[in-house]
Amino acid sequence: MHGGKLGKDKVWTAALVVIGDEILSGRTQDRNIAQVASWLNVQGIRLAEVRVVPDVEQRIVEAVNALRVAHDYLFTTGGIGPTHDDITVDSIASALGVEVVVHPEARAILDKYYADKGGTTEARLRMARVPEGAELIQNQMSGAPGIRIGNLFILAGVPHICAGMLDALTGTLEGGRPLVSVTIGAWAAESEVADLLWTTETANDGVAIGSYPFFKQGRVGANFVVRSEEEHLARRVAAELEGALAAAGYDAVVGGI
Repeated sequence: MHGGKLGKDKVWTAALVVIGDEILSGRTQDRNIAQVASWLNVQGIRLAEVRVVPDVEQRIVEAVNALRVAHDYLFTTGGIGPTHDDITVDSIASALGVEVVVHPEARAILDKYYADKGGTTEARLRMARVPEGAELIQNQMSGAPGIRIGNLFILAGVPHICAGMLDALTGTLEGGRPLVSVTIGAWAAESEVADLLWTTETANDGVAIGSYPFFKQGRVGANFVVRSEEEHLARRVAAELEGALAAAGYDAVVGGI
């Protein structure tokens, strides 16, 4: 565990608040706890606590205020979409005692993203609202950005969009050393190699493997990004993954497709 300027013995911790009635009802199975935890481990930060709360402002406020003072970082997932029950931004602004404002850069991003999709409606504009004083977290998947205010990070609930936001934050949090990334591409559907990826990652401490699917030339494939604080470890595990993909019948491409 690397403690940066606060000393090498400090254990950096984070908490996560998962927001959404659909998680508590069982209609949606959460995948963000695992991916946030895995991502944090590679940053040198330990996920120490998780709470799942409903779409109720007072419950979100209570969780945010309890956890943001108990840990170095706090992440939330869910409730930042365009509908009336997406109340995360309002709830966090209330917890922090600040106003909700429309972020001009977020509005510009949405205007560009929705230019050929019917324009920025009143509902879509809700996704440009942030607690006053917040910065944006890049979202290459669906336009609407994530939000950072101090050591609090407000992320999307949709797992692949959440993953993209985490990707944008990689290497920016104090608590870990800079990461080395090695990319391996393959014409393979994620579902076909999910077990292989999981086995490779869990067998190698200090390594995280991100999976980024694509559809090109009428074919499905994915790029797999192996990340570690140690360059030799990232390269060794990438070579291991390349061999495992080849053994499973997929031609791996070093550097990605």
